[in-house]
Amino acid sequence: MTAVGVYDQIKKAFQDVIAPELHALRGDIRVIDSRIAGLDLKIDGVDQKLSQKIDAVDQKLSQKIDSLDLKIDGVDARLTVKIDSLRTETVSMKAELIAEIRRVDVRIDGVDRELRTAVDVRERLAALEARRAS
Repeated sequence: MTAVGVYDQIKKAFQDVIAPELHALRGDIRVIDSRIAGLDLKIDGVDQKLSQKIDAVDQKLSQKIDSLDLKIDGVDARLTVKIDSLRTETVSMKAELIAEIRRVDVRIDGVDRELRTAVDVRERLAALEARRAS
């Protein structure tokens, strides 16, 4: 029977000391759970705001990149026009230079013929003078 008495004493001690502490701990756990839920809500709010700001920055960057792409395309188009113009002008100048070189070449050929003729005339004149002197 003493075992029943010890059991009752332990049961009473448990109900008087440990049970109220367990109830208090449960209450504390509920408070902590509610605080964790509140923190989860705050974190979700911050996450949502951060996502919105990242999306806004992404959109601004996309707009700036699109703007830069348009400017680069404009510069590229102008450079292409300038390069084509320079190419056309270079081809034209090359043709003019070739024509001028041919004209000078023809003139040099004419001067060469005249020089040969002059040398031939001089040689004949010298030969005639030499015959006359003899």
